[in-house]
Amino acid sequence: MVNSDHSPAPADHLRPLRYLLRTPLLLLHLSLVLPVVIVAISLPQRRDRDPRDRLDARAIRFWQGGLLRIFGLRPQRVGTPLPGAVLFVANHVSWIDISLLHSQHAVGFVAKAEIARWPLVGWMASRAGTIYHRRGSENSLREVMGRAGDRLRDGRPVGVFPEGGTGDGRTVRVFHARILQTAVDAQVPVQPVALCYGVNASAQTQVAFAHGESFLRNFLRLLGDRGRPVQVHFLAPIPPVAGGRRGMADDARTQIARTLAGP
Repeated sequence: MVNSDHSPAPADHLRPLRYLLRTPLLLLHLSLVLPVVIVAISLPQRRDRDPRDRLDARAIRFWQGGLLRIFGLRPQRVGTPLPGAVLFVANHVSWIDISLLHSQHAVGFVAKAEIARWPLVGWMASRAGTIYHRRGSENSLREVMGRAGDRLRDGRPVGVFPEGGTGDGRTVRVFHARILQTAVDAQVPVQPVALCYGVNASAQTQVAFAHGESFLRNFLRLLGDRGRPVQVHFLAPIPPVAGGRRGMADDARTQIARTLAGP
């Protein structure tokens, strides 16, 4: 169970002021910083260089970190992401999860196809190499697993949300194990990643989509929310085990849920 305060939130009289301050910053981030990032990630990159030090990866981390700060989120990394080919598996709270993980380590995500149509976030996700999956399509899943496996065998990291979609932030749902077969086939480790909003993950439910809430409404709500710390916990890696993808998925979920539960 994720720590969260379910008591009614007091009236937030500073929300209009935050919109007044943050909206111009967001527009500047889009109009001035984004073009520079586009150029940086469009330039030819040296394939023999550590991917973490390449210009495109640094530009993505810089831009996404700036976006988080505009939303009042103060990201902090806990632990160390493995270099090279790794399958990162994370809990899924909201659209901003991708930006949060990208602010610490640039990876190519497997994500639902709808994200490609989201303003701003979808465009950046596509430029960062997101592999889109059409939910409910077996052909799409096979294609996604093939592309993710090719990327891992090429020495590049991949990030997935094994819950299969965002939840209400109260619990970490069961992880779908099939996507972890890509790590087994490519013989690369799985590294669980716990995304924690607020002190001791106390703001998971506030960041998550409310029932029936659209992307745009969630985007605008978070833009006016109170500032809060956020943490990206890179947890103990799990080696690939032939025929053991279910156990690997359960191990990753247990590590993430334990981290979210706090001390």
